Amino acid sequence: MQLKHEENKFQPRQFPITLVCDNIYFQQNIGSLFRIGEAFGIEKIIFLGKDIPLNPRKINKTSRSTHLHVPYAVFEENEVLINYLRENNYEIISLEIASSSKALKEVVLPSDKKTALIIGSEINGINEALLAISNQIVHINMFGQNSSMNVVQAASIALYEFTSKMI
Repeated sequence: MQLKHEENKFQPRQFPITLVCDNIYFQQNIGSLFRIGEAFGIEKIIFLGKDIPLNPRKINKTSRSTHLHVPYAVFEENEVLINYLRENNYEIISLEIASSSKALKEVVLPSDKKTALIIGSEINGINEALLAISNQIVHINMFGQNSSMNVVQAASIALYEFTSKMI
């Protein structure tokens, strides 16, 4: 029998993970990232870019009001974000298919650092400046002809892998 929300047996928990969204503009994706971020107990979401459409009325449908519970910040410039991540001693992990990427299952999460998981825009992926400062670049092994998937689906898979390693 399916359980109601209030009947689930999951224990709330927060993980030292910040989701960094590089120029993600589709409001359905933004709402869904709040929802998946809340589901996986991340600390916060950082949006990188100018004029990120964070209009709660438009993202509420996909976020299911989780945008009210997940802290977020907006950085307009790469340099400001990069300084923030370095000054706060994050393990910076980019989710991108790249010449130096390794399979997601091989990711190593240091126990003495917070993790910043960078995901890329729906059109261009992660920008080169962020890839250059990444401690690790990981990809999701795929077996079809397509070499990409929706950013929310990819973030979900990565967050599942990360939190599974942190339990």
